[in-house]
Amino acid sequence: MALNVTRPSRFKSYGVHATTDNTAVTVYTCPPNSVSYVSLIFVSNGTSHASDVLIQWVDSSTGVTTVIVGGKNLATGEFIQLSGFFIVLEVGDTIKITPSSTAGGNNPDIGSIVTVEEVFLPNG
Repeated sequence: MALNVTRPSRFKSYGVHATTDNTAVTVYTCPPNSVSYVSLIFVSNGTSHASDVLIQWVDSSTGVTTVIVGGKNLATGEFIQLSGFFIVLEVGDTIKITPSSTAGGNNPDIGSIVTVEEVFLPNG
């Protein structure tokens, strides 16, 4: 979903693996001098054990954390794809993922991809 932006911008995807229960991992941070439009969040379970997944947006200007997906259980090979929307992030805002309750006391391997359009804003 391309936006009609008249400033320099780029599309980019970022990915991480969350491999420790109850430990948040930052998937994406909006860089300085820009605003970012998140158009895709994809999360998958790469282990043979079910895990719960929490996806959050942290607004750095207010300190408010908003739950995007809370406590979704992903069985082996399952995934969540959030698309057809966009979230506007400002400088320092982050998207985080936290696995928990991995079955059998095993380590999770939750892969996450975030695709954004970063629009560069001039200083001043």
